[in-house]
Amino acid sequence: MDNKKYVAYVGTYTHGSSKGIQVYDVDVEKGTLTERNEVEVSNSSHTALSKNGLFLYSIEDEGVAVFKRDENGDLTRINSVSIDGMRGCFLATDVDGKYLYVAGYHDGKVTVVHTHRDGRLGSLMDGVFHKGLGSVAERNFRPHVNCVRPTPDNKYLCAVDNGIDQVKIYRINKRRHKLELVDILRCPRESGPRIIRFSADGRFAYILFELSNEIKVYSYDGNGHLPEFELIQSISTLCKENDKDAIHNAASGLALAPDGKHLFCTTAGENSVSMYEIDQKTGLLEKKFTLPISGDYPKDLVIFPDNQHIAIANHASNEITVFRVDYEKNIIVMNDRPHKVETPNSIHIWPVPEKPEKKKENKAESAE
Repeated sequence: MDNKKYVAYVGTYTHGSSKGIQVYDVDVEKGTLTERNEVEVSNSSHTALSKNGLFLYSIEDEGVAVFKRDENGDLTRINSVSIDGMRGCFLATDVDGKYLYVAGYHDGKVTVVHTHRDGRLGSLMDGVFHKGLGSVAERNFRPHVNCVRPTPDNKYLCAVDNGIDQVKIYRINKRRHKLELVDILRCPRESGPRIIRFSADGRFAYILFELSNEIKVYSYDGNGHLPEFELIQSISTLCKENDKDAIHNAASGLALAPDGKHLFCTTAGENSVSMYEIDQKTGLLEKKFTLPISGDYPKDLVIFPDNQHIAIANHASNEITVFRVDYEKNIIVMNDRPHKVETPNSIHIWPVPEKPEKKKENKAESAE
């Protein structure tokens, strides 16, 4: 295990006692979190890290905010921008670090924000509203963009629409700074696609379905003129696959282990976590366990850098629970006391920025 210092950020709603982003020190070896401080952000439903690790982006009511991270991982607000729409729910950065992508659940919009080298958020480069009707009138009768994520080759942006059961694939036109729709993954009706993640080598995509409680595995090839996604597996997230009460369950969180060999997901309702082993050649999943997580509505989860521990954000029971993963016995064991935090939405663990080395003074320059 490396000697890097890590910090955890938990984004929360702020209609109660929470202020926005809760910051934790992470002891990777022990698998524990220690509360450090809170940073004020209105309803921080999701956060993302810049590619150089120096800046943290957060959803807020006004749009999107950006913070500078110091060598301890503490945050200082730089600026914020409006996204000309309703409050977003998910953030992602592109591979080149030029754009910040925002998913809009409430208005079905994908927004592209320009990011400056000094960390400032700039102008809106593009904004696309999804169109169409879903089939679940109680909620999913219109577009709800729940997740945006670039393909690993940075050629396309995947926009997961929970409301109309589609994943829209956009080409990123870097000359015009616009999104161009090139393909649509049409998912089963009332399946509710929620999150997409890619394998460590970029050859496979894993999509979590909130309403059908399953993960679908797709092969991905971006070498051609158009992206190619091919469905190769569907696997349940539930403890009981054919449970007649499954309608009360909702797959909620999806995380890839740092080693790239395991995929974890949470399911609300039955309040469980599942672990899958990833076949490194085929990308296929083999379920190893589905176990209770001692919390209510596990909205998000993160795997520690050592691959040995997981932390789960339980939105309804207002707590973060941490477990040690026993890969031999295929069980989890609670590893730390539950951390009380009101309405946690997202949790991430990232290394703190490295302290810049002082440049040696150039004798020729100093003589001038």
